[in-house]
Amino acid sequence: MRRLVAVAGVLACIGCGGSANETGSGAEIAAGIGADTLMAGIERLASDEFGGRAPGSAGETLTVDYLTEQFAALGLEPGNPDGTWVQDVPLVGITPQPGDGLVVSGGGETRTLEPGADYVAATKHVVDTVSVSDAELVFVGYGARAPEYDWDDFGDTDVSGKILLFLVNDPPLDDAFGGPAMTYYGRWTYKHEMAAELGAAGSFVIHETGPAGYPWEVVGSAPYAESFDLIADDDNLSRATVEGWVQRATAEMLFELAGLDFEAAKQQAADRAFEPIPLGVTGSIEIRNELRTIDSQNVLARIPGTEAPDEVVMYVAHWDHMGTDESLEGDQVYNGAADNATGTQGLVEIARAFMEGEPPRRSIVFLAVTAEEQGLLGSRYYGEQPLYPTAQTVAAINMDVLNQWGRTRDLTIVGMGQSELDDVAAEVAARLGRVLNPDPEPEKGFYYRSDHFSFARVGIPAFYGDPGVDYIDRPPGYGIEKRNEYTANDYHAVSDEVKPDWDLSGALEDLTFMYHMGARLAATDEWPAWSATSEFRAIREAQRPGD
Repeated sequence: MRRLVAVAGVLACIGCGGSANETGSGAEIAAGIGADTLMAGIERLASDEFGGRAPGSAGETLTVDYLTEQFAALGLEPGNPDGTWVQDVPLVGITPQPGDGLVVSGGGETRTLEPGADYVAATKHVVDTVSVSDAELVFVGYGARAPEYDWDDFGDTDVSGKILLFLVNDPPLDDAFGGPAMTYYGRWTYKHEMAAELGAAGSFVIHETGPAGYPWEVVGSAPYAESFDLIADDDNLSRATVEGWVQRATAEMLFELAGLDFEAAKQQAADRAFEPIPLGVTGSIEIRNELRTIDSQNVLARIPGTEAPDEVVMYVAHWDHMGTDESLEGDQVYNGAADNATGTQGLVEIARAFMEGEPPRRSIVFLAVTAEEQGLLGSRYYGEQPLYPTAQTVAAINMDVLNQWGRTRDLTIVGMGQSELDDVAAEVAARLGRVLNPDPEPEKGFYYRSDHFSFARVGIPAFYGDPGVDYIDRPPGYGIEKRNEYTANDYHAVSDEVKPDWDLSGALEDLTFMYHMGARLAATDEWPAWSATSEFRAIREAQRPGD
């Protein structure tokens, strides 16, 4: 039976079979994808009962149970080949305890910096206490060692045992690092990795809202919050002893102690001739930890392929958020409604769409990963311990924050030009009357900030479709305005809740696009490749020689 229901200005066809269906307004919504079920799932996942869905919390148990119940009710199979719905992800939770602050000395002065206001610091070492004593601070510019761009911020300088200060993002040059588009060299994760590789005692990234892409409150509001990491064989002792962030104003003060000008040093760092600048300022800090180990869980569900069941098309979204902070006054729950209850429920909606249609030729796997907010840990663990061979995984399609503000003509492709998945996306977009546009904020490095990156770095072509910015019946600039408003007010804040004015009509269309893209990949025997310029191409070619 066919019936049409009006939802947020869009007529969505319910019970119309497996293919997408024309709606009264020209939109096209795949059968099984519904506004009512999408909103109900988001509200459930983002409820106070789920407590912000932190790994290792009661909210994780509720979330895992909810997802397995939803997938089972739709008739999907458990996604782990061992017959279960989950993949255990061993994590260590590290909670720094209140201490004396970071003590810095230079120019005959000693000052104690305040956690949260001036800096945040933690350790990945799985030990009760760490300390750094009188280590010299060294400004290392952007901290990139990128031979393909003829760039090396370190040269022969020995920075072992030092506390390194990094600028966030890439050097602002058009002839290196892709112009305004951030590369992985600009990510804070890379900078901490470099500090560890070079034997540094400490690693601090200087926060500036524009280049970072989010305000200081995102990193500084909870200096004693628990953080997680994967458990390495060496208990993470190869990492720098202390890792963290400092405010730009704090960095300026440190340079003043050294008799230097921060802005002038920043300008020097934009030149290939830059060399690390010792500040002659020392830092000392002790961090005491509370430790716990947990097995968090990735959730997997599967629709077996009829002809090529060993070949896998994967949909990915992270189910976790920031949990609950009982030290806050008033609202204490980081509900994570947009980020990422929307994408998590999107997995369920797309699964329902597949179950409405014909069985796919290739297998479809739905993967809801843990600990994305902790540094892509759940997806990274899957990439390192895959349950389906990477060489047999056709592609990963990631969803992280769906559109809450209405219909758009376009869809944003983060990392456009990385792979032949763009060609598949263009084919689907043409069929649906949509337009594909590159990331309007390439300087924020979104391609390296969500779970698709964990698949890309192990060679699997990975696609990340973000909401568009060209809104129907809205003035020019509305989309960018809403993005900026969300980043400033709601990103990683307790205010990320379902809003009364949410309009999910655009999310329905974007989910329809994602469904058709996966269905197209699952219906063929084609293997999309990385582009000739992609940094991930060589990995894939080694996995699938001859393709």
